[in-house]
Amino acid sequence: MSPQPHKIFYKGNEHDFVIFTENPDLIKKYKGGDTTIPLVDLVSVWKVFTNRQGGVDGILDEASKAELENEFGPKTKVDDAIKKILDEGEDKKAVGTFDEQKPV
Repeated sequence: MSPQPHKIFYKGNEHDFVIFTENPDLIKKYKGGDTTIPLVDLVSVWKVFTNRQGGVDGILDEASKAELENEFGPKTKVDDAIKKILDEGEDKKAVGTFDEQKPV
């Protein structure tokens, strides 16, 4: 079975941000202090996404340069935002998993 994508969620001041990873074990190693892991091995899509309504669920759009700079500082590059989200964000588990639904 192939790994399921995970969302790494970062609660921002104005917007919430999400990046995707497919290897939660590597994320655990990285967060545990193993900074030798290349970021490209941690992130499955080299983009930062935001949910205009807030939170980790819902429709995600690619974050604009202005949104990244407003949250992470002037002249922030996608690479810098991804690193910050990896460092300070939290894993929101597999994409597409749902809690068990109760019968109606």
